[in-house]
Amino acid sequence: MNFDALFLQQHALPTIPKVVQEVIDSFNNDRVSVEEIAKKLAADQVLSAKILRLANSSYYHVSRSIGTVDDAVLMLGFMTVRTLVVSTGLTNGFKSVPGFDLKKFWHYSMHAAVVAKWLAKQKKTNSDFAFTVGMMHAIGQLVMHAAMPEEMMEIDKIAGALDARRFDVESNSFGYNFADVGAELAVRWKFPVEFATAIRSFPHPAEMEKFDQMAAIIHLAAWRARAFEHNLGPDELLATFPAEVAAKLGISSDTMLNDMPAISELSEGLESLIS
Repeated sequence: MNFDALFLQQHALPTIPKVVQEVIDSFNNDRVSVEEIAKKLAADQVLSAKILRLANSSYYHVSRSIGTVDDAVLMLGFMTVRTLVVSTGLTNGFKSVPGFDLKKFWHYSMHAAVVAKWLAKQKKTNSDFAFTVGMMHAIGQLVMHAAMPEEMMEIDKIAGALDARRFDVESNSFGYNFADVGAELAVRWKFPVEFATAIRSFPHPAEMEKFDQMAAIIHLAAWRARAFEHNLGPDELLATFPAEVAAKLGISSDTMLNDMPAISELSEGLESLIS
């Protein structure tokens, strides 16, 4: 299936609630009314219940119970609440995908997101942005599986969803890969251009004409999340470490393999995001 035809398959595109789209739009609007968005979020009972459950989770270590969306914005800040809303909207956007393990996929995405957030903090760049891109960096896989399940099942036999060779196998078969699809989705959802650039560039950030720091962060985060899913040991981690990308980013293997907390620790309390 050619690239444009993919986006004509309405059943393959996730449904995003209007309020989530408005929150996405706020990335591009410095004068957004936080109060207005909080009011709209509060009116969506399912979404607000999930946000409050996450806001009260051990992940955020809040000192007192958060009872309303306004409280969540006050205690966590709008940027963090926005990250939660968009991540929740993404995970709820796909109800089922034929022949695809959604639960495993969102676990992997969440792990990539928390690693990206940690790395962004090391580089003193926007950690909420890194978390959101981490959550959606592989979403193109879902679109492709939903739009052309038979073709994707053939690809799965060669390189599974969490196989590092996946990008090249898809590119050779279709002329594009899931990062291209995810980037196009980010454009269509009106995310800032930096989102699309990071997603499109993350498979091979060291080869890009202009080095993109966020793409490199996502590349390392995706590698670490894949390694976690494959249960790689210390020697395998060192052997597969993306040294060239890490060097360009200024992150050593020692930082990632020894200084970074365990993924289970980084993601503790976030389970309800993908449940």
